[in-house]
Amino acid sequence: MSQHPDRHSIRRIVLPSGRTIEVVRFYTDETAAPGLHICPECESRLVQPIDWSEAPQGFWELLLQCPNCFWLDEGVFDQDQVDQLEEHLDNGLTEMLSDLRRLTQANMSEEIERFAAALNANLILPEDF
Repeated sequence: MSQHPDRHSIRRIVLPSGRTIEVVRFYTDETAAPGLHICPECESRLVQPIDWSEAPQGFWELLLQCPNCFWLDEGVFDQDQVDQLEEHLDNGLTEMLSDLRRLTQANMSEEIERFAAALNANLILPEDF
């Protein structure tokens, strides 16, 4: 398994402390083949299925679309390809939910600080509740 420095991806992760780290992933020859989630037109990693149906002999017919360049492709794919796409979509969902939790926590912290400041300045009265 040799690594190719030209075949890599970089992902920036913001830690709860606010510090940012970069995770560099190098792809080997076995993982270098682009998955169904990569757009062949603009190389976006956001390609998603917009329609699918089961095909004969364990295959799946998918209609894929890139939300960046609106590339569309319809094809029949084997179960391994579909499983890899599904894993990528699941990972993306996990990342979005994690981002949502961090954003919600940041918003709540700001609201709590404003509420505490209003309490300290006697701007909140019993009639407000």
